[in-house]
Amino acid sequence: MSAVLECVELKKHFPVGRRSRLHAVDDVSFAIEAGESVGLVGESGCGKSTLVRLVTRMLDPSGGDVLYRGRNIGFIPARLFAATPFRPKIQMVFQDASDSLNPRHTAFDAIAEPIRRLGRAAGLSRQVEEAARKVGLPAELLPRFPHQLSGGQKARVGIARAIALEPDLLVLDEPTAALDVSVQATILKLLAELKRGLGMSYLFVSHDLNVVRMVCDRVIVMYLGRVVELGPAAEMFANPGHPYTRALIQAIPLVGGRPEAREALAGEPRSPIDPDPRVCRFFGRCPRQVERCRQEAPQLRELRPGHFAACHFA
Repeated sequence: MSAVLECVELKKHFPVGRRSRLHAVDDVSFAIEAGESVGLVGESGCGKSTLVRLVTRMLDPSGGDVLYRGRNIGFIPARLFAATPFRPKIQMVFQDASDSLNPRHTAFDAIAEPIRRLGRAAGLSRQVEEAARKVGLPAELLPRFPHQLSGGQKARVGIARAIALEPDLLVLDEPTAALDVSVQATILKLLAELKRGLGMSYLFVSHDLNVVRMVCDRVIVMYLGRVVELGPAAEMFANPGHPYTRALIQAIPLVGGRPEAREALAGEPRSPIDPDPRVCRFFGRCPRQVERCRQEAPQLRELRPGHFAACHFA
């Protein structure tokens, strides 16, 4: 397999005051192969949203590279990226379909907009209807406005809008978070069918680790701007290498069965503003921390084939 997307030592630092920098994304490297679904997890403030904006070229990086099929697209200014031939190849499904759809546009207009903007308007009606068919949206719903659609139908419009341009990579930002549980299952099944049928790759951002376990081949765990663990989903859920990953998995609600003993995370997250490069980002909350963690920040190392963790004791 060849990498559809690769990030190499990607950074995004935001200025704070005159001299300080907030390290939202710090030296993040990973790749997404053709046809692969990769989950991106971590608590609020860990850098997931900033990383998504860098990958989709809505935001310019402070350093590092973003490669699409081996070609560096990270140097292209975000304001000019829409005019490049790469824009149709990387598309996004937003978290809340209700907020991401223009209330004055019909479902047809919402799906047609990116097709019009990128100069593919020939046979527009046919393209919109085909995209709607792929996501299971009946043609009779296309003239309706968002307030006339259910949550599941609006989610389908958002997905249809993203796949209308036949992308190679679909970035899904909490695509089921605003939906009822029964509707979530339907949308997840749809996404799995689209991935198989269209051969797309997914970067799947979610707080729901049960969803990530079901739909993702590999998982990236972020904490305070850094990747702390990366590996096959099944192996990471069965045998997490980093204490933070273990804490996330232990926090998954259990239905029945006997709960296992949980490692409590004390303290507060460290400040992302000018962090000391010598100190582990998880220091102060880690139940395993020792003095070495304050003096030497751990780097990602391979525990097993394809499974990496940034911990001295993994």
